[in-house]
Amino acid sequence: MSTDFDVIVVGSGVSGGWAAKELCERGFSVLVLERGRNVEHGKDYPTEHMPIWKLPFNGLPNRAQNERNYAVQQRSYAFNESNKHFWNNDRLNPYLKTPDSEFIWHRADVVGGRSLMWNRQVYRMSELDFKANEQDGNGVPWPITYQDLEPWYEHVEKFIGVSGQAEGLAHFPDGEFLPPMNMFEFEKTIKKRLARKMPELTMTIGRTATLTVPHNGRAACHYCGPCDRGCSSGSYFSSQSSTLPAARRTGRLTLLSDKIVTSLETDESGRRVTAVNTMDALGKNAQRFSSKLIFLCASTLASTQILLNSRSAKHSHGLANSSGTLGHYLMDHCSYTHSAVMIDDTDKFYVGNRPNGCYIPRFRNLEGSDDLGFLRGYGYQANVLAADWQSSFNRKGFGAEYKNSLRKPAPYWIWALSGFLECLPYKDNQISLHDSKTDRFGVPLLNTQFNWRDNEFKLADDSAQYAARIFRAAGAIQYSISDKSAMRTGGGTIHEMGTARMGSDPKTSVLNRYNQAHDVDNLFVTDGSFMSSSSCVNPSLTYMAFTARACDYAGSLITAK
Repeated sequence: MSTDFDVIVVGSGVSGGWAAKELCERGFSVLVLERGRNVEHGKDYPTEHMPIWKLPFNGLPNRAQNERNYAVQQRSYAFNESNKHFWNNDRLNPYLKTPDSEFIWHRADVVGGRSLMWNRQVYRMSELDFKANEQDGNGVPWPITYQDLEPWYEHVEKFIGVSGQAEGLAHFPDGEFLPPMNMFEFEKTIKKRLARKMPELTMTIGRTATLTVPHNGRAACHYCGPCDRGCSSGSYFSSQSSTLPAARRTGRLTLLSDKIVTSLETDESGRRVTAVNTMDALGKNAQRFSSKLIFLCASTLASTQILLNSRSAKHSHGLANSSGTLGHYLMDHCSYTHSAVMIDDTDKFYVGNRPNGCYIPRFRNLEGSDDLGFLRGYGYQANVLAADWQSSFNRKGFGAEYKNSLRKPAPYWIWALSGFLECLPYKDNQISLHDSKTDRFGVPLLNTQFNWRDNEFKLADDSAQYAARIFRAAGAIQYSISDKSAMRTGGGTIHEMGTARMGSDPKTSVLNRYNQAHDVDNLFVTDGSFMSSSSCVNPSLTYMAFTARACDYAGSLITAK
């Protein structure tokens, strides 16, 4: 097999899949290196529609095994017995945390990465988000505007398929939408109540990378439910269902799984990467690959770990780190959930499992001059849960009349509001390499240091107070507001960002406006590590748009063989 390509892409998740597609379609030979095992679309989703009674112990957790092998991963909302074969084994692939902090690193260990298990909420960042750092002085100014990225948002949305409802809000930009999913009748009731009593809020159906109509050869969602087990119909976006097949159709894609990228080598000038060093995850055999361009898309922490471990005479503190900012300014969305009991007076119910909830976009600090005692803002992801027959299976009764009574929905719903709060970029929220401890491949272990700060706690207080107001306005008969102890630990929202931020000044940032390293001409980084601020919306769509934009620019720098 050739070891020389036009482009090497490290990682096959949402960013890596997009890099492979865009570059292959531009005529370049592309090698994708993925540390996880191979997963073929459809074929390797063994539990996709398996009924719960066919799972060991009816799908209840194997606590001893999970504590041994998945101590970190089991803390994710998406981890369960039916999909843990997609997740990282924490015993085999550990990382470290400083004694006074904790950061949860949720990782997949398969081709496609977390695109197989994600929640598929896709929102655009707004001009308000891109200007925030410059306006309030936290973090470096973004080197681009919303207008620079807008056509690339459109490009990505048209390909992946995003169902959603246009709302006409400047701080919550609309996109290229497929028909929105329907709200439940009770959600429509809540929406009307909020519009009447709290008109400053907008409640809309979630914007999701899940198809409501057939699109680009993929079927519409049929609301079967177990999305996190894989989707053989391709109704939700994943690398397997969408970008990797597009790359393969060009005949220019080579994908190697079980390949651990350990470091990058540069030439004597230090300005160009000349080789990618790998270890085979199964046999531990070393192998080198070369290319004209390198795209790091391994995930925020993994890409930065590779750069930090690529030290040389020209890059003594890690590759592309003349600014000294590599590894710093780690962010995640701070989130926690409040809940209420609601009485359903619509006398209507739903059929199927809608893989989506509702969303209340940011409504605080929109003008940038509000004197609220905190910076930035938050939005809510809102989900309702109806009690079904399982909540009444101990009810007394017998025969057909009893069974029919269980089919009638309970008259109440649980409505959960999960606040997603923007995290500011702090220099000492960071990752680094341990001086002496290494993993089984000889790579220094990653050490994490992360804490929420005063601004995040103030955002949390404000979001809790507003959640109570929203519940009262919506007509809750009872509600519970969580205190700050219920805030997810850093990394728990699975939106880790930063550590190789972009900016205009090479003295204060790692990457330029095209995701190209200031110090290394043929190196691009397009996973979440490039983020200079976090906004409060789910970031995956932004990663994909930046990746497509970077590929367009990078493609102009080289010619195909």
